[in-house]
Amino acid sequence: MALFNRQLCLESRPMGVPSEDNIRLRCTSLCRPGPGQVLIQNLYLSMDPAIRGWMSEKPSYMAPIELGEPVRGSTLGRVVESAHPDFQIGDIAFGLACNAWEDFSLTPAEQLVRIPANPPFPLSYYLSIFSPVGLTPYFGVLDIAKAKPGDTMLISAAAGAVGSLAGQIARIAGCRTVGLVGSDEKCSWIVDELGFDGAINYRSCTDLTSAIAEACPEGVDSYFDNVGGEVLDAALLNMNNFGRIVFCGAIAQYNNEDAVPGPFNYWQILARSLTVRGYMAPEFEGRFAEAREALGRWMSEGRLVFAEEVVDGLENTVEAFSRLFSGANKGKLMVKLRDISEPPPTIDQIREAVAQELSHA
Repeated sequence: MALFNRQLCLESRPMGVPSEDNIRLRCTSLCRPGPGQVLIQNLYLSMDPAIRGWMSEKPSYMAPIELGEPVRGSTLGRVVESAHPDFQIGDIAFGLACNAWEDFSLTPAEQLVRIPANPPFPLSYYLSIFSPVGLTPYFGVLDIAKAKPGDTMLISAAAGAVGSLAGQIARIAGCRTVGLVGSDEKCSWIVDELGFDGAINYRSCTDLTSAIAEACPEGVDSYFDNVGGEVLDAALLNMNNFGRIVFCGAIAQYNNEDAVPGPFNYWQILARSLTVRGYMAPEFEGRFAEAREALGRWMSEGRLVFAEEVVDGLENTVEAFSRLFSGANKGKLMVKLRDISEPPPTIDQIREAVAQELSHA
C-alpha cells in the first residue's frame, strides 16, 4: 500500500479572503515519529478565523505561517504510530493550533490532548464545543463580562460558533441577550432555536446604532465582540456606564491589508467608564475541566444548543474556510477528512511507505 501525505500549503500571502491561488495541494512522503512524537491521522480540521491572521506577516500571538509550509490549524485525529508512552495506537487526540491542513500530522506529544475512550458525545464535539470554541465563550461571558441576572448582553457574530454559545451561556446566567447576525434567517434561528431575546440583521440596517438602541432599550451592560470595526463603534454608543466589552475577535479586519483606524467612538470608553478586556481561552487552562463539565451538563439538560457545519474532503477546505468571512456558515465549521470507521494504516504499511521513499531519495 503506497502511502503519502496530502497537505494544503501556503504559497503566497493572501490579499483579502484566501483562495486556491494562495493555498495549493501538495503530496509529500509520510514520516514516522521520532522520540516524543506522535503520528496522527487527521479526522477533522477546525476552520477558525484566527488562521487568516497567521497567513499574513502582521504581528500576532503566533508566528506567521512560512510560505511553502502547510497551513497551521487545530485538528482531531487518531494515533497511528507513537514514540511517547502517553499515547497508544488508536487513541483519539486533539491538537490546538499545532497540526495542519493535511492527512497526517507529526506532533510532539506534549502539544496533544488525549480524548477519553468511549466519550459520551459525538467525536466532533471534541474539536468544537469542548475545544476553545466552547471554552472561549464560557470564560468570556462568566469571568470577563461577569454576566449576572438582569444584565443586557449584546453579541456580534451571534450565529457563529463562539457567538451562538456566548448568547446561550449569558441566558443561562440570567442575562437578556441580543445577537447581531447577517441575515433574517439567522435572526430567526438564534431567537427561535437558541433562545436569544432579540436579534438584529446588521446587513439590512441603515442605522445600526439606532437598531441596537431599539433592541436594548435599557442600554448594553456587556458587549461580546467578535467583529470590531463599525459594529464595535455602534455598540460603544449604546453601552451603559461601567459596562464591559469582551474583546474576543475582529473578523471584520482580518482580510484588510490596509491600515485600519481605531474605533471612531473610542472616546466612549472614557465617557462611560467602560472596561475593555482581551483574552484567549488558554489563560484559563487550569479550569478547562470545569468548563467542559458545565457545557456537557447544559447540553444534556437541553439548555444549550450547538450547531455544527461539516464539509467533506480536504480538497474542499479552502472554499469552506472562505465561508467564515462571508457569514455563510452557521455554528462551528469543520472539514471532515475521513470517518472513524475507515481502517487506519498499519505500522507495517507506514514502514513500507517510508522505506520506499527512502529508496527513491
